[in-house]
Amino acid sequence: MERLKDKVIIITGAAQGMGKVHAERAIAEGAKVVITDINEEKGQAVATALGSDALFIKHNVASESDWENVVQITLEHWGRIDVLVNNAGITYNMKIEEITLDDYMKIVNINQVSVFLGIKSVTETMKAQNSGAIINISSMNGLAGGAIGYTDTKFAVRGMTKAAARELSPHNITVNSVHPGVIHTPMLEQPGVKEAVDKFKQTIPMRRVAQAEEVSNMIIFLASDEARYSTGSEFVIDGGVIATV
Repeated sequence: MERLKDKVIIITGAAQGMGKVHAERAIAEGAKVVITDINEEKGQAVATALGSDALFIKHNVASESDWENVVQITLEHWGRIDVLVNNAGITYNMKIEEITLDDYMKIVNINQVSVFLGIKSVTETMKAQNSGAIINISSMNGLAGGAIGYTDTKFAVRGMTKAAARELSPHNITVNSVHPGVIHTPMLEQPGVKEAVDKFKQTIPMRRVAQAEEVSNMIIFLASDEARYSTGSEFVIDGGVIATV
């Protein structure tokens, strides 16, 4: 079943991690995918592996001119933009007294400003089409406290989603936020990290971390016509953590 047949989807930060899995699933569901990332080597490798329905564009998500370039190339290549997945993000596990203003602003620019720029950049095209879906990747820390900087920006993404949803709904454009919990990636297998995650798992009601594919399942749903009446909403994939807060 091709739930995204012929839809054109931009996914930021898709050279690796969850973004890469989202791109793979979107292709499998019949979409044409624009993979953007600052890492040109890895991003191009992903696009090449996915074939002719994938296109890589080098992209600094905190740059307005880079966003304009992504939109222009996408329209030249495929003529429309149906879905934007604002996936790129970073965090620093630092205490308040340790984090510098430069560190903090880097998180803000990549996690928060990029989402604003992404929404702004695709709005004109989606309005002209009278259709579109914008999916903003927040976090369970956009609903409950976590690391300084990361939590702040993920709460901001949640609020931005609601503001954009209210404004864009009359144009048949949905805007939703996705709030993953801890996701299994190779990084979780590193010494020290694995032990911390194993301990945290005991506090998760489902007693396990999520697989990246479980987040991708939600992305596919929100990108599809099945979710056309869902907007301004928060979709949580955390194994029940927020339910216990």
